[in-house]
Amino acid sequence: MYDSEPAEPRLVALAEDFREALRHSIYLVRRLDADGELSAAQLSTLKMLMDGADAASGEGNGARVGEIARNLGVKVPTATEQIIKLERAGLARREPDPSDSRAVRVTLTGAGRAAVESANERRNAVMAGILSSLSDGDRATLAAALPVIGKINATLQA
Repeated sequence: MYDSEPAEPRLVALAEDFREALRHSIYLVRRLDADGELSAAQLSTLKMLMDGADAASGEGNGARVGEIARNLGVKVPTATEQIIKLERAGLARREPDPSDSRAVRVTLTGAGRAAVESANERRNAVMAGILSSLSDGDRATLAAALPVIGKINATLQA
């Protein structure tokens, strides 16, 4: 998947700086909605289900529990606990997997979609306030970096 050749020291240093900046940003972004009703893990799970849903109908194939656990970086029992809580709150539902009768898929409900949209609105408002404190040049630099970050994400996802 990735080149196993030793990388040049400058590239390793850039990789470390980039990875650490992302890690720190993730922590900070999770705090943007600390007063929300859902935990960061629950919102991440719902967002994952929303990303897999059809934009027009909100319906989708959902995700298997193992896939959710892998994306959250947790074990299957931990992901299952989150899914049970979301299901009890009416935000997600488990359904039989049409391609494997032994498995289930987790899908987003309408209430789950509304919860994600509400959290996104709150988080975006806070982030917009933060970005407003940056110079026009800094905001332009950030905007220019987003496609590069998207390419990195696509490579990691493959």
